[in-house]
Amino acid sequence: MAMEHDGVASQGSNQNSVGTAQKAEHVSVPPRPDHSKVEQIKWESRFLRGNIANELLEPTDHFSEDSMQLLKHHGMYQQDDRDARAELRGQGDKSKAYMMMLRTRVPGGKMTAEQFLGEMDLGDALGNGTMRLTSRQAVQHHGILKENLKTVMQRIHELRLSTLGACGDVNRNVMCSPLPINRPCYHQVQALADHLSDYFLPQSNAYFEIWLKDMQTGEQECTLTMEPEHEPIYGAVYLPRKFKTAIAFSFDNGVDVLTNDLALVAIVENDSVVGYNVMVGGGMGMTPAKKTTFAALALPLCFATPEEVVGISRAVIEVQRDFGNREDRKHARLKYLIRDWGIEKFREHVAQYWGRPLTPTRDVPISDAHDALGWIDQEDGRWCYGLNIENGRIVDRPGLQLKSALRELVSRLKPSIRLTAQQSVMFCDLTPEQKPVVEEILVRYGIKRSEDYLPTRRWSMACVAWPTCGLSITESERALPGIMDQFEVQLQALGLADQPIHVRMTGCPNGCARPYNAEIGLVGKAKEKYTVYLGGSHLGTRLAFLYKDMVPADQIVPELTSVLRVYQQHRVQGEHFGDFCNRLGSAGLQAACGA
Repeated sequence: MAMEHDGVASQGSNQNSVGTAQKAEHVSVPPRPDHSKVEQIKWESRFLRGNIANELLEPTDHFSEDSMQLLKHHGMYQQDDRDARAELRGQGDKSKAYMMMLRTRVPGGKMTAEQFLGEMDLGDALGNGTMRLTSRQAVQHHGILKENLKTVMQRIHELRLSTLGACGDVNRNVMCSPLPINRPCYHQVQALADHLSDYFLPQSNAYFEIWLKDMQTGEQECTLTMEPEHEPIYGAVYLPRKFKTAIAFSFDNGVDVLTNDLALVAIVENDSVVGYNVMVGGGMGMTPAKKTTFAALALPLCFATPEEVVGISRAVIEVQRDFGNREDRKHARLKYLIRDWGIEKFREHVAQYWGRPLTPTRDVPISDAHDALGWIDQEDGRWCYGLNIENGRIVDRPGLQLKSALRELVSRLKPSIRLTAQQSVMFCDLTPEQKPVVEEILVRYGIKRSEDYLPTRRWSMACVAWPTCGLSITESERALPGIMDQFEVQLQALGLADQPIHVRMTGCPNGCARPYNAEIGLVGKAKEKYTVYLGGSHLGTRLAFLYKDMVPADQIVPELTSVLRVYQQHRVQGEHFGDFCNRLGSAGLQAACGA
């Protein structure tokens, strides 16, 4: 049966330019015996229902393995607090300290003041007392008990937010520039992020049935319909693995666009988006013990007009759905399909699914990246302030009353909110008269202004890691601030304090903080030992190389200091740290450092 893609033109266009591919309509088929266990779980789940509803009623503190896999598609992971587990072991209790991590989907990081405050309140009432801003412009909560899950989900819905599509084998939170600049191109990119986020949401009613159906508010509004079950894009087994999408400008890659499966680079003429260079196959995760895994940056696929971009994006997802690896989840991301096929074969398949030839990408390179911090003129008479949130954790603790400061600021001024790809927050739509109020609140609570951080600290980023992430091998979020304290001392001593060196740290090789294209990447390899990567680009356009492996935590700064000295002595004028390291290469740097 022939079909016509039912894509929707973006940015308010009424045109339907999504192609007329002559191909069989997608029909879900049972997993093969050689497919991974997760494929069978999805197939038998009745569109993500499984046994979740029944297990919610059971008086246990955790879910079954099958339900754990399905819950990811509902926006959450089951975790185990390993600090608390150690305490239990000390008391002779061998059980785990189960809890849930829950992620709210926030396309482009755009929130209202009420939503931001509501999320903070939720963390206080039902989480671990903190709120975390993620590297994908979303919100994460930790420490949620199974018995409170349904309440949390309903409170998020009452905020007109959702966790659907934030995790799982579907398109994840769509990223874009958070800058609220009053120009058509910024509005167009945010509108596309919103549209793609909605367009690629799972259509199963399972989310509504499990979490929202019995709400006592009398409100039945939901983005999901009660029509007969159908997943027109994903099918009954969804995608082989997670799928990430981001939109950047050629003049601002603040979202690290090339690390995504689908990377859309907006090309602007006369302040309006004329189209997108579509790039495919980025992804940070790899498994060192499995030498066939790797980090990758997205490769050029085609140019798409604003009217074409949604349909072409759908075709990319459909090709990955139909041909991605379902046998081995370590090889299931889009980058492996492109590695196996080559970009030309992949391009041919996308064109076939799209229904017409693809146009070559335009020669418009990525030229800059902004951290969206400090005071920024919105060009509409209003201002926004980007506040650096170190590693994204919003918390009150002795010496840091960050959460209290943000609660007062947002409650009093009611700014609109944007979350950045560097785990920070922007307070937007402020009047000139409100600017000194922002400054006064920050000073009164002892909160360091973004302008008072060294550039390298502003660009630093860490994943959650211990104690909550089950994949982490060692520390990251709790370790990086101390490492940065030592690193900044060396930068100042060498006269390099003004250099915006990108430092990213992860507790395992999965790369959630995007270490593999950073100028300095620190990746957990064993307990308190890290692999050091150098030479990524400050523009996010080049992968780093492995410099040294199994470096003890207390030797990271001494190792980096040796490289800094060589950089300080031998760089050319205006040369970024990552570009310098790339020019010398691993062997050249080690020779210069006397290693």
